[in-house]
Amino acid sequence: MLLPAGQTFEDIAARFEWDVPEFFNIGQAVSDAWAARDPGRICLEHFNPDRDPDRLSYDGLARRSNAFARGLQSLGVERDDRVALMLPQGFETAIAHVAIYKLGAIAVPLALLFGVEAVQHRLSASGAKVLVTTAGGRDKLDEIRERLTGLEAIVVAGDDARDLRGAVTFQSLEMGHSDAPIAIDTRADEPAMMIFTSGTTGPPKGALHGHRVLIGHIPGVQAHHEFMPQPGDKLWTPADWAWAGGLLNVLLPGLLLGVPVVSSQAQKFDPELAYRIMAEMDVRNAFIPPTALRIMRTVADPLSRHRLDLRTIGSGGEALGRETYEWAKNVLGLTINEFYGQTECNLVLSSCARLGVSRGGAIGKPVPGHQVAIIDDRGHVAADGVSGQIAVKRPDPVMFLGYWQDDAATEAKFIGDWMLTGDQGVRDADGYFSFFGRDDDVITSSGYRIGPGEIEDCLTGHPAVALAAVVGKPDSMRTEIVKAYIVAAPGFRADADLAASVRDWVKSRLSAHEYPREVEFVDSLPLTTTGKVIRRILRDRAIADAAARNRPETPEA
Repeated sequence: MLLPAGQTFEDIAARFEWDVPEFFNIGQAVSDAWAARDPGRICLEHFNPDRDPDRLSYDGLARRSNAFARGLQSLGVERDDRVALMLPQGFETAIAHVAIYKLGAIAVPLALLFGVEAVQHRLSASGAKVLVTTAGGRDKLDEIRERLTGLEAIVVAGDDARDLRGAVTFQSLEMGHSDAPIAIDTRADEPAMMIFTSGTTGPPKGALHGHRVLIGHIPGVQAHHEFMPQPGDKLWTPADWAWAGGLLNVLLPGLLLGVPVVSSQAQKFDPELAYRIMAEMDVRNAFIPPTALRIMRTVADPLSRHRLDLRTIGSGGEALGRETYEWAKNVLGLTINEFYGQTECNLVLSSCARLGVSRGGAIGKPVPGHQVAIIDDRGHVAADGVSGQIAVKRPDPVMFLGYWQDDAATEAKFIGDWMLTGDQGVRDADGYFSFFGRDDDVITSSGYRIGPGEIEDCLTGHPAVALAAVVGKPDSMRTEIVKAYIVAAPGFRADADLAASVRDWVKSRLSAHEYPREVEFVDSLPLTTTGKVIRRILRDRAIADAAARNRPETPEA
């Protein structure tokens, strides 16, 4: 599954072959296999702001996950049962994941920041039998517990377990059972995890992945981390491990490759804390989403206070943009390797600066082992320079098995053997892919189709703009106008003069049809738990504003 040596991406791709065995179990591969040959090797390190970090070896991970797996069995968990995890980054999260995979059960990762309704939908839709969460997560279930008829047990992790109300503690399950090896063979395409999509079109759907999904991620991880593992490599991400990016780009690949993974329980992104974690934990490799990088740009002269020793930074989940790409070069001294994927089929495009595959404003090229193309509405591959939808060809080990209990939605995801991503993009003559935005993010104005990513990237290059999001606002004359929601940088006044300045900035750098005709300053932008801007909320807000302005006034009685 590792990338072969080569001088170019194309050379490596020509010699790459998948090696997916018939039987493969994620839990055994990321713990027991390492424990057998190097038991004392450190696999996890936890950042503590007030004391030395905690460390866990592969032997510890193997034994503790075996014991916890037996604890889950005592609660009735069997093969193919769904076990939900609503936990922060930490040892217990990793242990629980590994235990679930060893049992042949299906992990359902959930973000602690989810609201009650989001949690209810995911627990009900997945039919989760057990939920492993924190005391705070347990409290969140109070108003919906009676509606969760399929949920049989709650396990509370962490030192603050209190008032369990029928729940059991993580520690009691782990300490009360044998840590002897568990030998349950699973096929590589047997279900291992269910990760819910963000739900930009309809209710969130559970994307079901097989154990082979981890094998499918390794070439992409190696590409954007420039042939990881290298001596001294150590991984960290601020992304929640409940997200495919945190779980499948960092935690599980790091464990499989023998690279220590750093965790932190911080739930809200703090740029100063991010620099501190990377410096104090000797992080060499980081996955940092684009929005988080843009927030980090607001910190003045970070290297004067934080001694970083980074070797690689990967970024994905949304368009990185040329401005942030250049900032990292100038300030951090690193070329960010942008990559692309989605919950259903992750890490299929990537950059790799070490091989010269790097271009500001572009995602990169297809990772060896994956077939990616721009296609039209009929499933035909588009010519270079012609925009269309990014699609991935099956079979592919990184591709999902299907949507949980939704064959119609699974079928609609494909045109022939091409899996539709719903993302608009273009491939240039050099083979680089660029991302415009989701199908429903594209703005139609005066006959032009405008992707928000390029405008947002341009806006964040303005010295007074900390963050920006762009959506289409209904307009009777132009169909839509470009509207920008902007968080002003510290020290700048959000007023009409600044609005005029940012409009002129875009007009002079992009084009007259792409500049934001309307600018609204906000204190913050709505973000997903993975740190991506939720344009849908802003679009709904713009639509409501347009409707209110067009609504005739009712005369007073």
